[in-house]
Amino acid sequence: MQQRRSTRSYAGRAAFGGVMVAVSLGAVALAAESGDWPRWRGPQDNGSVAGGSYPVKWGESSVLWKARLPGKGFSTPIVWNKRIYLTAPTNGTDAALAFDWSGKPLWLTTFSKEQPGRHRNGSGSNPSASTDGHTLAVYFKSGTLAAMELDGKVRWQTNLVTAFGPEELFWDQGASPVLTRRDVVFARMHHGESWVAAFDKQTGALRWKVPRNYETPVEGDNAYTTPLVIEHAGKEALLIWGAQHITAHDADNGNLFWSCGDFNPRQSGYWPQVASPVIGKSVVVVASGRADRGQPLLYGVKLGGSGDVTQTHKLWTRKDIGAFVPTPAEYQGLIYVLGDRGEIECLDPETGKQVWRHTLPKAGANYYASPLVVGGNLYAIREDGAVYVAKVEGGYELLHETKMDERVIASPIAVGNRLFIRGENHLFCLGEK
Repeated sequence: MQQRRSTRSYAGRAAFGGVMVAVSLGAVALAAESGDWPRWRGPQDNGSVAGGSYPVKWGESSVLWKARLPGKGFSTPIVWNKRIYLTAPTNGTDAALAFDWSGKPLWLTTFSKEQPGRHRNGSGSNPSASTDGHTLAVYFKSGTLAAMELDGKVRWQTNLVTAFGPEELFWDQGASPVLTRRDVVFARMHHGESWVAAFDKQTGALRWKVPRNYETPVEGDNAYTTPLVIEHAGKEALLIWGAQHITAHDADNGNLFWSCGDFNPRQSGYWPQVASPVIGKSVVVVASGRADRGQPLLYGVKLGGSGDVTQTHKLWTRKDIGAFVPTPAEYQGLIYVLGDRGEIECLDPETGKQVWRHTLPKAGANYYASPLVVGGNLYAIREDGAVYVAKVEGGYELLHETKMDERVIASPIAVGNRLFIRGENHLFCLGEK
C-alpha cells in the first residue's frame, strides 16, 4: 500500500480572517448514472438507491471481502469509479485511505496528530469524505480540512481550529465537508462563534465566511449535521440545519436567502441537532427534539421563500415520531424515519401523515447508523452489529435479521450491487458471488 505523509500547509497564505441536491445538477446525474456514492448520504443525499441487486439474506458466503482498518473511525465510506474512500486514524495521526473494488489497499495519506473521540461511539474520524470525481475533501476532529486528488496527493490543507479557535461541542465533530461547483464548504455550529465558510477547491483560499449565530437554550447551539447543496431560484445554494434553525445560503457568497426557526417551542435544554435534514417533494423534513429520550419532534418545511419564513413555510409538525441520531431516508417520494430505538415509520413529506409504522426487535443497544433504502428494501443497523432488512415498498415486511461480528456506527451504503458496511475494525463488502 502506498503511504504518503503530507506536511505542506496552505493555511499561511490562504486568505483567512453532510439532496434537487447535488454538487451540481450535472454531477448528480453523473453520479446516479455511474452508480457512485460520492457523499455520506449518496448521490442525491437521500440515503437511497432506486434499483440494483443487493443481498437480503447473507452469511459468510455473501462477504466478498473485508479489509482491516488502521484505527477507530466512524466515518461512512464513499465510492467513486469503483474506488472506496474513507478516513481513519493510524498510529496516532489522522488519515485518509482508499481501496480498490476487490478490497486491495491503494494508498493511505496521513495528516496531523489525531484528536480521539470523547464519546464511546465517537472518534477523530467521524466526518465522512466527499468527492465530485475531481476533488476529495476530508475533515477531522483535530481541525484539519483538506482537499486531495483521488490518488491520495494533498492539494492543500489547513487547520480550522488553529485559524478560528477550538470547537466548543459537547461531543465529537460529526459534520462532513461538502463540495459546491467551486468550493469546499464546512459549517461549524457550536457554543461559540458559529459560521459557514467556503474554501477554493484548487487553492484552499478562503472565498467567504459568514456568521451563523442564534440564541438557544443550553446545547441547542451544538450541531453535528451536514449541509445539503440544493438549488434555490435557479442558483446553487446551501441548506443548513443547526442552532434550531434551517437556513439557505447563496453558494457564491454565503448570503442568506431564507431562514426558519421555532423548532424548540418549549425552549428545552440539551437539544443539539444530530440528524441531518432530508428532502422529499420539495419539503425539508427536519428531526428536532430528543427522540432518544421520548421527546421526538418532526417537522415538514416547504423549500423556498425569502427572509424569515417561520410563520409561512411550516407545513406540519409531528410529536409522536422522530430520530435523534439517524438521518431519515427518502425513497420514491416517501420519507423513512428510523428511530433511535428501532421504530420505523414511512410518511408523506407533503402532509406528514403516516403511511405505516413498525418497530424492530428491542435490545439494549441504539441505532446510530442512518437507514439505507435500496430497491424497495430498508437496511437498519444497530450499534451492536444487528442488521435488519425489511421490504418497505408497498408496505412493510421484515425479511431478514443477522449479526455482524463487530459494532457498527457508520451508515451502510449501496453501490454497483454491493453493500459496504464499515464496522469498528473492518470495512465489509457484501454481494452475490
